[in-house]
Amino acid sequence: MIEIRDVTKVYQMGNVQVHALRGVSLRVREGELLTIMGPSGSGKSTLMNVLGCLDLPSEGSYLLHGQDVSRLTDRQLARIRNRQIGFVFQQFNLLPRTTALHQVEVPLLYAGAGSRERRERAREALEAVGLGDRLHHRPDELSGGQQQRVAIARALVTRPSIIMADEPTGNLDTRSGEEVLRIFQQLNEQGITVIFVTHAPEIAAYSRRVVHVRDGLIEKDEMA
Repeated sequence: MIEIRDVTKVYQMGNVQVHALRGVSLRVREGELLTIMGPSGSGKSTLMNVLGCLDLPSEGSYLLHGQDVSRLTDRQLARIRNRQIGFVFQQFNLLPRTTALHQVEVPLLYAGAGSRERRERAREALEAVGLGDRLHHRPDELSGGQQQRVAIARALVTRPSIIMADEPTGNLDTRSGEEVLRIFQQLNEQGITVIFVTHAPEIAAYSRRVVHVRDGLIEKDEMA
């Protein structure tokens, strides 16, 4: 599904070049549940941005479903992000005065889906994360765990093949975090490839494979 070879990423910060990735090669098979793990500044977030088509490598190749991502236009990359990859972040990034149902409809609006299809698929996604009785609640009427479930439903609604979750339990208490991680496990059991990006061992414990990143390189790639 994913294959990157000798990927580097260099950022120009004034007169200084920052080498965030220094020649990373990685394969991810369809249906995997894995964690990219490393301390702050290790390059793990940059690697997620490249894998998620949010950023392009400075050098090296990236094949996604056999397609060379590095050769695509910004518009083509946006289409891939909308159709093939779902994102969940530590910050829930919900619209403050918008119901859960409408939050989840937003990606389908950009995809050009009609209003009836948007509502049906948004309801389906919210039911899949256990929020079928919270369709018309706004963020301030939901707990932190419920807000993150809305964010997961929003990532799910376009029926992506990959979900990337960056510190998905960072703003949650232990119990809510465990509930959210179990949802990711269930989604993986349904065939969705799930990639966690984190520094937290408790998230890595839910994975079958852990890729350790340090100083812009893969330090270790191990089966859990």
